[in-house]
Amino acid sequence: MALRLHWFLPTYGDSRFIVGGGHGLPAGTASGDRRSSIGYLSSIARAAEEFGFAGALTPTGAWCEDAWLTTAMLARESERLAFLVAFRPGLISPALAAQMAATFGIHAPGRLLLNVVTGGEADEQRAYGDHLDKTARYARCDEFLSVVRRLWAGETVTHRGTHLQVEAARLPTLPDPVPPLYFGGSSATAGPVAAAHADVYLIWGEPLDAVTDKIAWIRGLAAARGRDIRFGIRLHVITRDRADDAWRQAGHLLDALGDDVVAAAQAGLARSESTGQARMRALHERGRVDGSWRDPRALEIAPNLWAGVGLVRGGAGTALVGSHIEVAARIAEYAALGIDEFVFSGYPHLEELYWFGEGVLPQLARRGLVTVTGAHDTGNRPFLPAAAH
Repeated sequence: MALRLHWFLPTYGDSRFIVGGGHGLPAGTASGDRRSSIGYLSSIARAAEEFGFAGALTPTGAWCEDAWLTTAMLARESERLAFLVAFRPGLISPALAAQMAATFGIHAPGRLLLNVVTGGEADEQRAYGDHLDKTARYARCDEFLSVVRRLWAGETVTHRGTHLQVEAARLPTLPDPVPPLYFGGSSATAGPVAAAHADVYLIWGEPLDAVTDKIAWIRGLAAARGRDIRFGIRLHVITRDRADDAWRQAGHLLDALGDDVVAAAQAGLARSESTGQARMRALHERGRVDGSWRDPRALEIAPNLWAGVGLVRGGAGTALVGSHIEVAARIAEYAALGIDEFVFSGYPHLEELYWFGEGVLPQLARRGLVTVTGAHDTGNRPFLPAAAH
């Protein structure tokens, strides 16, 4: 089965350095040297489309621009690329969310994917007027997605639940196709909701054994419900013709960080209620404690898996770092575990997309994992011998 690859749209701004922000960090923390204009985001979307990426993830949260509005505009600036729109159930009604998805499908058929973000930060949720605790948010999410699924199936829905009440809701137009639901969450309360509703369960990049355990956990919960779930992973990438050049770039990203910047970011991230965020912090904890984090190789937590991004960025905090051949090999290892969707990003997002598209995609094609087509078909490009990578 061919892998489905997605890129990332930095709606909080972009930079040649790591842009911090996300879980546990206050709104306004994220900023970049490049403004997240429609023009700039369109250049990323078009490049991803030319390389044959399936979609692009648009994040949600107080630290970035609205995902729905941004992707609606970008859909007119592209032709085939799908948009993995992150949204928070409970901040709008399930009937309205179902209608928004159906409307998106009318104007950009088959180009909507939905990333369900239940919300791991109570203070951020309260800023939006949501005062439920984490356990209640997942219970509400379960109700929300049940209503949405029924509406997409053409039912007239009346629902009187613990958290949501809907009376005789019905959609004027049904989505065709129904957008798949992507869902992430590492806590015990997240698992059953993912098993009940997710089409694709998303994992932040961790070593192979941890990913294996998480796949087994969710697959078992889904099987108990008679469901089969696909799996995806979220990773940054730093890929170059030679491995030394990639690690030099990782060091360049670290050189821009001061001890005070890292300490402040980690103090904020430590307040996060997200189990997944705690797992990300644990990956680079030793490097922070002994001060070795300034050496990029000290944060290599598994072959070519680097935890440096998570020093100042909430959410996905690991990157695949190495030569194109090495990065392709690591992707193949995740694929062998059962991961068939990958969401990548890099700093800056436009340039790193070209490094990946021109360097890694042909290597994945040689392994039979993707088909390289279109204007950037580099299948016949000469490559350095493996030993040089």
